[in-house]
Parts: sequence; C-alpha cells; structure tokens
Amino acid sequence: MDFNLREWLNLAMRWIHVFAGILWIGQTYFFTWLDGQLSTEEEAAKQGAAAPVWMVHSGGFYVVRKQRVPELLPRKLHWFRWEAMITWLSGIALLIIVYYTGGVMVDDSVRNISVGRAVAVGVGILIVSWVVYDLLSQSPVGKSEGLFASVSFLLIVSTTYGLTHVLSGRAAYIHIGAILGTIMAANVWMRILPAQRHMIAALKEGKPPDPALAARAKLRSKHNTFMVVPVVFIMVSNHFPTATYGNRYNWEILAALILVGWGAAKMIRRA
Repeated sequence: MDFNLREWLNLAMRWIHVFAGILWIGQTYFFTWLDGQLSTEEEAAKQGAAAPVWMVHSGGFYVVRKQRVPELLPRKLHWFRWEAMITWLSGIALLIIVYYTGGVMVDDSVRNISVGRAVAVGVGILIVSWVVYDLLSQSPVGKSEGLFASVSFLLIVSTTYGLTHVLSGRAAYIHIGAILGTIMAANVWMRILPAQRHMIAALKEGKPPDPALAARAKLRSKHNTFMVVPVVFIMVSNHFPTATYGNRYNWEILAALILVGWGAAKMIRRA
C-alpha cells in the first residue's frame, strides 16, 4: 500500500473512530446516569410510580420519566446502535492498517514468529474472548457481580500475560483494547438490541415485555460502562511506550490500568 494512502486512511479512520466512540460512550453513560437518577426518584417517591427527572441544558428544560410498559407506543422510536457499530468497524480498520499490515505485530526479542501467525493469534483471541465472556455472563458466575468481576480480571490478566509473550508489547496492548471493544460492540448488537426488539414486539402484540430480557440488556450495558475506561487508557498508552507497553513490567502495568479503569468507571456511574 502506498505510504501516503496508508497515512490518509489511518487519519480518516482515527477521526471516525474517536468521534463515533465519543457518541457511543457519551450516550451509554448518559443513559446509565439517567437510569440511576430515575431509580432514586422512584425510591424517594415511595409510590412505585414513575417519578420524573428534571434537567436543564443549552437554554431548555427537559423532563424525563421511565416507563417499564409504555402507555402509548410512540410515533417514532429512537434507537442508539450505529455509534457502536461504526466505532467497532473503524477500530478494526485501524487494527488492519496500523498493525496487521503495518509491521508492528512482531518483536523478535519477544517471540520469533511470522506476521501471519501473529495476525492469526490476534484475530483468534478476539473471537475466543467474546465466546468466553458471553458464556461466563450467562453462567451462574454472571449472577454474582463480585465473582464475575474477579474471574473476568483473572482471565484478562492471563490473556495479557500470554499476548505480551507472543506479540510485540504494542500489539499486545492494543489487542486487549480490541478484545474489550469487540465484547462491547457484540453486547450491543447480539444481546441488547435483540432483547429490545423482543420487548417491542411483545408490546405490539398487547403483551407485557419480559422483565428478564430487560434485566439482561441492562446488565450487558452496565458491563460496557466498566470496559470502556480501560479501553481509553489503552488507546492513550500508545503515546507513552516507556511507561506502558515498552516497559519490562508491561503486562503488570496493564493489569493495574484495568483495575484503575474499573474504579474510575464505578465513580463515574455514581456521579
């Protein structure tokens, strides 16, 4: 690929990736915050009624209330889905441009393997990680927040250790970010959106939506809010090789960044 073309593609994909990511992360945290505020208002009302949340922004006042069963189906239902897809697709494009065809997948001082094998490891770990996460979420482990977080952390650390001993440090770091980003996007398109469609279909048939579907979709969305902060840390780490992926303790540093990211996400969710 021509160098100038690669640079322009790199720049274009980064613009798209960052902007779409801002939209996705912003609306995810907004709705997480809104749901928390609505739950607080309902608890304060002590009636079980849908207490509204008042907001002011850009010269206007907004009143929002949650309906578990809509009183009336709207003329237009607003979905939030393409931000996730565009973020993920542009991220995969960057992975191909910068890493898979950019010559930074392999470091002979780490492991002397071919670029093809390194790419196979990278693609394979994305697929396997989603399958493992999805099964874990649906298992009894997924019903306990503390146990699920502990097992997930051990799996992430193990994967980080393995990748940093096979791929270059930079490639290992970005693949942990790609794993989390892939899980987040798959959560939206394969678990959250299908649940929402089933709920809407039930309403159109005059049936109450299945609360179990709503609970599962909400849980996956909650998982996404915890994964996104470490992903941002990993993206930024690309500019600080000495302190992160280029450090002799690179996998331990990434493990610590993930814990810090989860702590930051917990604080943001409560803000």
